[in-house]
Amino acid sequence: MTDFFNGIPQVRYEGPQSQSDFAFRHYNPDEVVLGKRMEDHLRFAVAYWHSFAWPGGDPFGGQTFERPWFGDTMQHARRKADVAFEMFEILGAPFFCFHDADVRPEAASFAESTRNLEEIVEYFAAKMERQKTRLLWGTANLFSHRRYMSGAATNPDPEVFAYAAATVKTCMDATMKLGGANYVLWGGREGYETLLNTDLGREAEQMGRFLQMVVEYKHKIGFKGAILIEPKPQEPSKHQYDYDVATVYGFLRRFGLEAEVKVNIEQGHAILAGHSFEHEIALAASLGIFGSIDMNRNDYQSGWDTDQFPNNVPETAMAYYEVLRAGGFGSGGTNFDAKIRRQSLDPADLILAHVGAMDVCARALKAAAAMLEGDALEAARRARYAGWDAPAAKAMLKSGTLESIHARVLAEGLNPVPRSGRQERLENLWNRVL
Repeated sequence: MTDFFNGIPQVRYEGPQSQSDFAFRHYNPDEVVLGKRMEDHLRFAVAYWHSFAWPGGDPFGGQTFERPWFGDTMQHARRKADVAFEMFEILGAPFFCFHDADVRPEAASFAESTRNLEEIVEYFAAKMERQKTRLLWGTANLFSHRRYMSGAATNPDPEVFAYAAATVKTCMDATMKLGGANYVLWGGREGYETLLNTDLGREAEQMGRFLQMVVEYKHKIGFKGAILIEPKPQEPSKHQYDYDVATVYGFLRRFGLEAEVKVNIEQGHAILAGHSFEHEIALAASLGIFGSIDMNRNDYQSGWDTDQFPNNVPETAMAYYEVLRAGGFGSGGTNFDAKIRRQSLDPADLILAHVGAMDVCARALKAAAAMLEGDALEAARRARYAGWDAPAAKAMLKSGTLESIHARVLAEGLNPVPRSGRQERLENLWNRVL
């Protein structure tokens, strides 16, 4: 045990009337929602990078946090792991997520960095034998180090491509050893700053082959989890190739990977791409590539990816409604890719940020479940498209031609009368459950 969270009790469900800061008011892991325990619906995960590796900087200022595990030795890495697993225990968090660079110090050589990762994975494994927390997904940091300033898979230097590929192999091995449910790739530098020095066709081919190798290795080692891509339109690159769900799906189709790879969708990234979170989830589900979510929010006045904890129940409920309509997460879950504010210096702030976010998500899930169970929106949706269930409409879609449809319109004197979409009525229905 460490003394970092001294005096902070284990957080438990106490109900809406609780007066304690360190209590869940809405997140009851054992409450049954639509036939499933709430914990099994939400599958919460703590993000190692924001909670334990982030120093509290922003684009205009440096470190504000002073943590006893900040340092570049394995002793610091083990101390960080001790604090992390204490926090998982305090929260009752069922999962966590990490990049290799979050958990082990960078060494002078690839071989030494790999040894550091393998050592900390063994340290994690021993802790996971004694606790319930499991690994939702692992990933490789292929964007922070200066070697990746021009990308990893898309780098103009083949040696950087090779270093990145070798790094992914070690991280997939680590994820499998820890029983990870998924493996994620985020192309933070897979894009360009200027077209003046960029060969778009070449970089796409490199990125496609890289992902094919990841899938090939997954099958070779028998990894049963999903491979996930996390879309983002920009930041840090001016333009990133995994811009949004639609772009990722087109890329997967181009390289024959649409049945092999799914998406991990982040709320903040969806907003940066000009979409809503629920749009991206619904689109991914309709394309058969929905996998998991990174739950956070942006400050809508800032215009950049602020990675704040969620606090908007109506907005979050719309996202979970689409998750439920998609059939739930499968191997995915709700990863809090969120960080406390750089002014929030106390250990308690780290705990309370997660407590509040977990309660927001629980309220949102229950509202979404109530709406889905009540069937009001789905009934209205079915009624809106009911005409397409008629035999003539089905035949038109299956085997109609412009000529045959033209003849029918003339013969029947078709003159369609528009019908209301009833948006305001449906919005009122939705607001009744919130």
